[in-house]
Amino acid sequence: MRNRELTIASATTIAFLGYIAVRAYARLPPGTLLPVHWSATGEPNGMADASVALAMPVLVCALVSGMVFAIPKLESLQEGLDRSASLLRTTWASLLALMALMELFVAAPAFGLSLPASLPIVGVGLLLMAIGNALPKSRPGFFIGIRTPWSLIDDDNWVATHRLGSRTMIAAGVMIVLSTVLPFAPSARVLVFWAAVATAVVPPVLYSYLHWRRAGSR
Repeated sequence: MRNRELTIASATTIAFLGYIAVRAYARLPPGTLLPVHWSATGEPNGMADASVALAMPVLVCALVSGMVFAIPKLESLQEGLDRSASLLRTTWASLLALMALMELFVAAPAFGLSLPASLPIVGVGLLLMAIGNALPKSRPGFFIGIRTPWSLIDDDNWVATHRLGSRTMIAAGVMIVLSTVLPFAPSARVLVFWAAVATAVVPPVLYSYLHWRRAGSR
C-alpha cells in the first residue's frame, strides 16, 4: 500500500505548522504561557512556555506521521492492511487536520485572534466522526481498527464489530460536538464527554465478545 500523497501532505503540514510556530513565538513577549491541555469542557487546564506549547502540535504531527508511515512496513497481515487503506488514510489525514487546528488555536493570541475555547473539543468530536465513518472499510490487522482478541481471529467478527463501532464512534463524535454548542453547564459537558467515550469504546468490545460466544455455540 502506497501513501505518497499523504506523505507529501504530512511533510507540507509539518513545515507549515513549524512556520506558524516560529512566527507566533517571535510575536509573543518572553515568558508567555499558552495552553497545552484542555478539560472535557474545553477550558485550558494546563499551561506551558510558548516555545513548548507552539512546538507540541508540530512534534505530535511528526510523530504520528512517522508511526503511520511505518505501519505498512511492520504489518504482517498485508492483505488486511491493503483492504484497510481507506481507514488508515482517513485516520492519518484526520490527525493531521486536528494537529493543524491545535497549532492555529494555540498560536491565535500571537496574531491578535481569539478563538472559541471549545474548538479543541469540537476537533476531537469531528475526528471521531471521520474515523467512525471509515471503520467499516477495514479488515483484520494488528495496527488498525478495533483489535479485540475475538475480532482478530474471525473476519465475520471483525466486520460486524466495525459496523457497530462505526455507528457508536460517529454517535460519540456527535455527542461531543453538540455538548459544546448547546447551553450545557460545565459539569454536564464533562458527563457528556465521558459518556461519549464510553459509547465509542464499550459497545463494540462487548459485541465482539458476544459475537464470538454465539459463533462458538453453533
